Amino acid sequence: MDVTLLGTGAPDGLPRPGCPCAACARALGEDARTPTAVLLDGVLLLDLTPGAVLSAARAGRSLHGVRQVLLTHPHTGPVLELPPGLPAPVRVPDGRELALLTGHRVRAVAVDAPGTGYAVTGPEGDRLLYLPPGGAPAGLRAMERPFDLVLLDVTGRPDALARLRAAGAVGVTTDVLAVHLGHEVPPGAEVHRRLAAAGARAEPDGATLSVGGYQLVPDPPRRTLVLGGARSGKSAEAERRLAAFPDVVYAATGGRLPDDPEWAARVAAHRERRPPGWTTAETRDLVPLLAGDGPPLLIDCLTLWLAHAMEEAGCWDEARPAGAADEALAGETAALVAAVRATRRTVVAVSNETGSGVVPPTVAGRRFRDELGRLNAAVAAECEHVLLVVAGTALPLRG
Repeated sequence: MDVTLLGTGAPDGLPRPGCPCAACARALGEDARTPTAVLLDGVLLLDLTPGAVLSAARAGRSLHGVRQVLLTHPHTGPVLELPPGLPAPVRVPDGRELALLTGHRVRAVAVDAPGTGYAVTGPEGDRLLYLPPGGAPAGLRAMERPFDLVLLDVTGRPDALARLRAAGAVGVTTDVLAVHLGHEVPPGAEVHRRLAAAGARAEPDGATLSVGGYQLVPDPPRRTLVLGGARSGKSAEAERRLAAFPDVVYAATGGRLPDDPEWAARVAAHRERRPPGWTTAETRDLVPLLAGDGPPLLIDCLTLWLAHAMEEAGCWDEARPAGAADEALAGETAALVAAVRATRRTVVAVSNETGSGVVPPTVAGRRFRDELGRLNAAVAAECEHVLLVVAGTALPLRG
């Protein structure tokens, strides 16, 4: 089954008409996208968008052979003009199936937003799933076989991809293609970086691909370290990197501070951001989590883990010999670094980048700064990807 992407943008396109934002200003060339519409084998059109005939011509295709037009989501704005020769567009009720004379079979998939998704099986048995903008599958049951190709709103609904993975609808061989791309994510390298972290990719308008054919599916990194200063957006970046995966374990190393309303508010804000399917483990004992099998692990953060490790090692206890405290701390950090090196889980760890500000005025402050710098360097050496987040912008340092 051949898939031609007549458009890959959000319903308003990219750039959005009249929008002054920086993302729209940068959406030039291949980063400019018309509203998403997909042509299958020249006979089945998913979504009728303005300028569909021109989009098909630019892609070297024609709509003259289209036998069925299916709508997936409510269209706002002026009523679309139906190009001559095209059948009237329809929306198939959820759960219903449609068989075309061309050998294609279509099943309408319920979603949790206004609209309908479609699972299409080609004449040769290859299978694709197409979801509308802002939609995730509703009531999806476990599947014995994953789809060959899935097209969905990855940047807007990463949790939809997580649901598909949890149900077995997306597997390691599934080609995940992001469509409905809007100005919420800066175009160019940034959108491709975010998609790759989710195990997805994007194609420009006009691209044609074969369902079931070999594609270089992005392989999400197994270990990632996200560095950044205070309020840089490092935690949000770490969470975003795992938002498309189910059953994530969130290892919160901060613990609880008694009688500290401001700290409690910080912790609550972090919890509210996490997807409902994630599990929170409030622990500083990271080595067993890294050693065990399981779903992806997010560690937030190594800075607080180190503060606790230094206290446990007696680094601030004047009565304890300095050599003994140093040895105890070195053992703790070495065990953590070894666990990161040996882990089989997907891990994203967060830590504060240190040393860029003023020199701490106290011996204890300088000691902590130095130890954190050494820990960050040691963990980074064991990670495939290392990012530095500055003013909400992630800068790849490795990977």
